[in-house]
Amino acid sequence: MNPLRQIEQEVLALGREWTRLQLQKRLQEQCEAVPMVSVPTGQPLNNTRWRPLELDTVVGKVKLKVRHGHGPEGWICPARVAWSLQGYERKTPELQARLAYTASVVGSYAEAQTMAATWGTPVSDGCIHQQVQKLGKQVQALALPTPVAARPEPPFSLVIMMDGWMARERGTDWGAGPRQKDPQRVDWKEIKSAVIYRLEQRVLNARGRGLLLEKYVVATPPDTSPTEFGRQVQQEALRRGLARAQVVYLVMAGAVWLWDLAQDRFQHTLKTLDFHHAREHLNAVAEVLPGPGTDPAKEWLKGLLHQLRQGKESLVVRRLEDLLESQAKRSQETKKVIAREVNYFQEHRDHLHYRQMEKAEAPLGSGAVESLGKQLQRRRRSCGQFWSRPGLTHLLSLSVLVKNRDLPLLWN
Repeated sequence: MNPLRQIEQEVLALGREWTRLQLQKRLQEQCEAVPMVSVPTGQPLNNTRWRPLELDTVVGKVKLKVRHGHGPEGWICPARVAWSLQGYERKTPELQARLAYTASVVGSYAEAQTMAATWGTPVSDGCIHQQVQKLGKQVQALALPTPVAARPEPPFSLVIMMDGWMARERGTDWGAGPRQKDPQRVDWKEIKSAVIYRLEQRVLNARGRGLLLEKYVVATPPDTSPTEFGRQVQQEALRRGLARAQVVYLVMAGAVWLWDLAQDRFQHTLKTLDFHHAREHLNAVAEVLPGPGTDPAKEWLKGLLHQLRQGKESLVVRRLEDLLESQAKRSQETKKVIAREVNYFQEHRDHLHYRQMEKAEAPLGSGAVESLGKQLQRRRRSCGQFWSRPGLTHLLSLSVLVKNRDLPLLWN
């Protein structure tokens, strides 16, 4: 081994052992100072006795002696109560938090095990999985407080983006044998997700690429109804200043359920159809016009996209409507495509104000929520990952808490 690395590892080990001993000393002092009384009643405990207690911490095991006593609620350990440790819980909150964070950002529980060993706490992947499931259940019942706003608070605008992506669950025939005919081993499920951020937190990096300094996310388990998803997005948006924002921009793709949700929960927002989806629908028309892929078809598409960016969205819709009216000699399939796309742009004629968005330096597309989907998929759609509903739900809930920097609330 490289001598420099060896020396550094030896010194780190010494520091780790010193830290463990200091932690053990301070915890033991606290154990001895905790009053031996019943928390609900304040009455002294009877039949007190000392018992050993081992705790798993970030720096290793600490061995303590804690007192137990008998009260109206039975046998209790006041030190455990003071530390908010459950009956047989041995892992400290700091270790739990680090394992939860690690499990939510790496690709698998096996990788989380390797990462934990790297930062100095050897623990099995099964143990990490157990912690995630336990904490994930707690997240379901966690009441999230509204952050205190700065006073005075500068004016700001809020951006909300929503979309969905697919995850693999274990199907009804997950464990079916090879002889079963057409088994449903895999069941694809949609995960609805959202990104919320203040427009003022959007900056450009040195290469001119957009970057969000601070953002908050929502992601709900499979089979969550659009109504419930919308409620959760609205609730998180309120936590992040929805009621105080000067302008609220809602940017989404064209899925019908998204726009029904927007009408239900976000009526008074400036709604924008993702520009890239608008371009795809215009391209669908260009593909069925005479000479698809030719220079005239490309110029036709380029012209309409330019008009959209220049605030002439009403003219674009009108040109599409004229195209629909003058298609007498076209095939039935062509007529069907044009009619479908014309109807699409008619429904979104009030959501095509891209020039206005550019002037406000607001986003034209929903790239932030698509990026969130890719980040979450990395952990949930790797090769060989097929989830049970509880396993997916608990890890997803924990991941959202981590991304929103709300993880400490589990212990506060």
